[in-house]
Amino acid sequence: MTALLEIKDLNAFYGKSHVLHGVDLHVNQSEIVSLLGRNGVGRSTTVKATMGQVHATGSVLFKGEQMIGLKAFQIAHKGLGYVPENRDIFPTLTVEQNLILGEKSGQNRTPRWSMEDMYQMFPRLKERRNTPAGVMSGGEQQMLTLCRTLMGDPDLIMIDEPTEGLAPKIVELVGEYLKELKNRGVSVLLVEQKLAIALEISQRVYVMGHGSIVFEGTPDDLRANEKIRQEWLEV
Repeated sequence: MTALLEIKDLNAFYGKSHVLHGVDLHVNQSEIVSLLGRNGVGRSTTVKATMGQVHATGSVLFKGEQMIGLKAFQIAHKGLGYVPENRDIFPTLTVEQNLILGEKSGQNRTPRWSMEDMYQMFPRLKERRNTPAGVMSGGEQQMLTLCRTLMGDPDLIMIDEPTEGLAPKIVELVGEYLKELKNRGVSVLLVEQKLAIALEISQRVYVMGHGSIVFEGTPDDLRANEKIRQEWLEV
């Protein structure tokens, strides 16, 4: 099977600081893959480097095409979506205006997702569609960020810590949402700290430590590997 996203020997730098040391990972079509690890090990840097937001060397192939050297907006136009941890909504614009901004013009195919899809998935957004995004709760803003990225109809979406600071009920909702993406043929690379949700929804998981991959396998493999969990995941 040809990987949709294939990262090989990825090294990334903040100034003189060498943060990623030869990261290898891949995501297949219609697959949810989680990137796990403690804070500060390089998970967010991995997705930022993939998205062209951090100086990186190595290889990032998306649909067989090299992304290293491209700008973030060019990478987005290739069909790679990115939901950053800080949400990056436009606070003075309404929910609906934020969603419209996510749409991509000039697509030569019918988008997989409509505004109605977003409202069906998250009825709360429909109720608040004329509300300025800045006054919404953290959970609502997270839903909006996810949906805005989807409006660009990506083939693969990288999501950084979507459940951070959310109530358990909303975390459950995000889990359902991610499964729905997979059902519609969208691949997901999920950066997550909550082991339970990652193991429940992923087909494969990677564990990161000190800027490199220290484990790759299925959720069951990770459940069975107490040494890896203790050394790299548990606090």
